[in-house]
Amino acid sequence: MTDNTNSVVLEKRGQAFWITINRPDKRNALNGAVIGGIAAGYREAHEDNDVRVIVLTGAGDKAFCAGADLQNSGAAFAMDFARPNVDYADLLRLSQDATKPAIARVGGVCMAGGMGLLCMTDMAVAADHVMFGLPEVKVGVFPMQVMSLLQEMAPRRLVNEWALTGEPFDARIAQSAGLLNYVVPADQLDAKVDWLIGRIVDKSPTAICRGKYAMRAIASMSFDESIAYTESQIALLAMTEDAKEGLKAFGEKRKPSWPGK
Repeated sequence: MTDNTNSVVLEKRGQAFWITINRPDKRNALNGAVIGGIAAGYREAHEDNDVRVIVLTGAGDKAFCAGADLQNSGAAFAMDFARPNVDYADLLRLSQDATKPAIARVGGVCMAGGMGLLCMTDMAVAADHVMFGLPEVKVGVFPMQVMSLLQEMAPRRLVNEWALTGEPFDARIAQSAGLLNYVVPADQLDAKVDWLIGRIVDKSPTAICRGKYAMRAIASMSFDESIAYTESQIALLAMTEDAKEGLKAFGEKRKPSWPGK
């Protein structure tokens, strides 16, 4: 186990790499150490060939992440205007370039910048009591960077309501809007996450890696651009050792043993 400045705990559990925001007394609020710790976790997971999936969660059962730490509001919204980028935005960029799948395990409240963390993962499982929201307008700001991911994920009318009113909504609404894959009772949350991990780690790591890369690439393409790109990608993927092993295992009616190449 690696402990990153105590604010984020990084832990390898089998083929899953767990990133846990470890500030339960602060509702796992974001600060520089948390953002840096999550980014370090993503990088460490991608450097380890044995890791197949990332799990992002928050310590305790009160909060996944309540957004920026407002105890020192000056620090929360401080900007070095000489820099064109900020660390939170860079974390969202890093997540979108990731080639290993990530699951959000949401056991408690998910608000503001925490919504960005939710949206930067590929899949999400939440406890049925969890509340979500974009309350930034209540303190005179707006979920600017979160919008970059959220508007592609949820219906615009709902995003408008959430961002402009700042009012919270429940897990069922979050699921119906496309933010969550599964909503389960709190005592079943870990079992559901483990089940989802199991459905990933027995699949081809090469196919998943190249597939995530391709999905990212075609996101802003026209249909003609996308179909031309993907027809070349399937030809390249068929040349990998994983594809050869997968087809061979299928013919031999056995489970494949993935080379990961």
